[in-house]
Parts: sequence; C-alpha cells; structure tokens
Amino acid sequence: MKAPGSAAQRIIGWLVAILVPAALLLTSVRLLLTPAFVAVEYRLPGFPEDSYGMTFERRLEYAPIALDYLLNDEGIDFLGDLRFADGSPLFNARELSHMVDVKVLTEQVLAVWYGLLVLLIGLGLWAWRADWLSGYRRMLMRGGQITAGLILVLLLYVALSFQQLFVAFHRIFFESDTWLFLFSDTLIRLFPLRFWQDVFIALGLFTLLGAGLLWWQGRRLDT
Repeated sequence: MKAPGSAAQRIIGWLVAILVPAALLLTSVRLLLTPAFVAVEYRLPGFPEDSYGMTFERRLEYAPIALDYLLNDEGIDFLGDLRFADGSPLFNARELSHMVDVKVLTEQVLAVWYGLLVLLIGLGLWAWRADWLSGYRRMLMRGGQITAGLILVLLLYVALSFQQLFVAFHRIFFESDTWLFLFSDTLIRLFPLRFWQDVFIALGLFTLLGAGLLWWQGRRLDT
C-alpha cells in the first residue's frame, strides 16, 4: 500500500493529534471508576469525616456500590433497595434521580472512549500498512503535547477556582439544579467536595502521565 499524499497526511495527522487529548482524558476517567481509587481517596490525609456519623467502614462499603451501579446493567432499584441499619433508604428520590442521570452520562462517556480507542488503533494499523508509521507516531507525540498544555490549564483552574469549575461542569451536563443536595444526603456524605477536587486533580495527573508516555515512546522510537 502506498503512503498517503501530503494533504492526506496532514488531515489524518491532525485528526490523530486532536483525538489523543480526548482519548487520554477518558482513559483517566475510566481508571478512576474503580473501587481502588475510592479506597485510596478515603485514606488520604485530611479527607473529611462524615459529620453525621457515618463510619469509615460504612463509607467504604456504600461508595463502591454507587460506583458499581454506574458500570453495571442494573436499574435504579439496585440503589433504591438499599437501606441503613434503621431501615431508612440509603438514597432519597432526588439522589436516585441524579444517579440515573449520572449513569446515562457515564455510559455515553465510555461509549465515546471505546470509539476513540478503536479509531486511533485503526488509524495506527492503516498508517503501518501505508508505510507512514513514523508520521503517525509523530502526531501521537503532538497530541501528547497538546494534551499536556490543556491539562496544565485545567489544573491551574482547579487550584485557583475549583468551585466555579465544579458548578460549570454540572450545569453543562445536568439539567437545572438536580445535582444540588443537602449536606445530610448520602451522596454528599460519601462524596464531599474534597472528593471531587481530588478527582479533578487525579484526572489531570493521570492524563499528564499518559501524555508524557506518548512523548517518551515517540522520542525513543525515533532515536
């Protein structure tokens, strides 16, 4: 197979570079959708205790169940049937409604992630067959550089104005004020603001690591 012409190379190359930041970020999202991250987060120094008395052990029991709901094929009854020791529901109606919305968003995000990975792998195979692998690697490196710049801006925003970023995120992806809860609601007790601040920081660091690996791999193969 002949290598693509210069115009095709530019188009395909920049497509790869543009797809890389999204692929790296969503890969980081998937890495954080694990009980291991929750377990580590709860053990970080200074992580706030539940002011309403939920123990560390109970939080560590309930939080992975909420996470499991986002990734499994169960309906909302998976969470709606849960009860505290006194028989009261673990999540109220407003929280359950929000979790349905979060599950829909999670499914959409993971579908996009799978699609990006398939597309990048497919373009890589095409580049290999077209004898254009060095150009493909070069644009992966360029994508890593773009990613690093974007993530550094994001981390700066988190450091300077996380509250504003958090609110903007929810207003973009969720309708009205359906994501606002009382401090006594279970979702806030399991996932306080500190949790989400650390999530954004971890997303940034994991994505930067991925960008760095792309740069290092590209440099290593070109030497």
